[in-house]
Amino acid sequence: MDLTTKKLELIEWLIKLKDQPLVDYLETIKDSVSREEDWWDQLTDTQKESIQEGIKDIEEGRFQTHESVMKKYEQYL
Repeated sequence: MDLTTKKLELIEWLIKLKDQPLVDYLETIKDSVSREEDWWDQLTDTQKESIQEGIKDIEEGRFQTHESVMKKYEQYL
């Protein structure tokens, strides 16, 4: 599928969209891209710290794989 076709399909989908929070989110993305700002700069300090803690946990091996979590909780799904 070429780029023009994809854009037209997105426009059609957007026109039918009734989810206001999603429209607001898409507008935020559009504004961010048009300003060419890095999304990182728009995060709060708390959000940045949380992401950095998660990266540190991964680097230090404190994580579980998706497969291990799914196996552990498969009885509840």
